[in-house]
Amino acid sequence: MTRAEGREALQRALEISRELAAVADRGKIEAAIQLDADRLQLLKAARCALTQPDEQERRLLDEINVLNARAIGALMHHQRTMARDLDMMAAGRRAMRAYAVNGQRQ
Repeated sequence: MTRAEGREALQRALEISRELAAVADRGKIEAAIQLDADRLQLLKAARCALTQPDEQERRLLDEINVLNARAIGALMHHQRTMARDLDMMAAGRRAMRAYAVNGQRQ
């Protein structure tokens, strides 16, 4: 792979990172996983061609890093929200069972 192809792969990885961040904000985990795998392949290819990244390439990598952190944060937030919802459902089920048992005794 040439340096120009490596830079193109890096640019495409940035585009995917933007899309990944948007998908993560919406909580679309499966889509995020697929985009992350696609981006990883591009980053691996770019790494082979860009052994010493120049200033422009470093800026692209920095932006990818920022978007990656944002996507991780969004997905973690969705995970915590889902866990909290599951905890509330479990508490509701326990309350209904307790009510059913106590209601039958009366």
